[in-house]
Amino acid sequence: MKAPVRFVRTIMLAVLSLAISGAYAQQRPGYGPAVNVGQAKKIAANVVAECAANKWNVAVAVVDTHGLLVYFERMQDTQTASSKIAIMKAKAAAQYRRPTRAFVDAIAQSGPATVTLPGVVASPGGLPLMVGGKVIGAVGVSGVTGDQDEQCAKAGLAGL
Repeated sequence: MKAPVRFVRTIMLAVLSLAISGAYAQQRPGYGPAVNVGQAKKIAANVVAECAANKWNVAVAVVDTHGLLVYFERMQDTQTASSKIAIMKAKAAAQYRRPTRAFVDAIAQSGPATVTLPGVVASPGGLPLMVGGKVIGAVGVSGVTGDQDEQCAKAGLAGL
């Protein structure tokens, strides 16, 4: 490997390390028992109620602590891509134990190196589900703007 290539590679790894350690320096919460289907349905119902009240069509996904789908619902006339995006947002929030908005902030502060992490979704609307200070899964919402998706996801948390 030529010296300039090694240098660029070293710089990229340093930037990635700073993004991970600087933006995410706070201690991540532990995992608790995974969200169950009853809880997931209640969360999704609250998301759908918030979105319907605003006349927003969205898809909502609830995943367990590993990012595996527990419950999914798509409102009538939601764009097709939102189904996959909602699941991706939920998986990212569960697996990284942080809201997907954190990736937007990390990219803005540290540059695009954060995007190279597996499963990163740099769009608001994915939130970890917390019970007793522990992550039990996550909810992901997609269909409108990121801020509106996040608003609906937050309404879903009232279902816990």
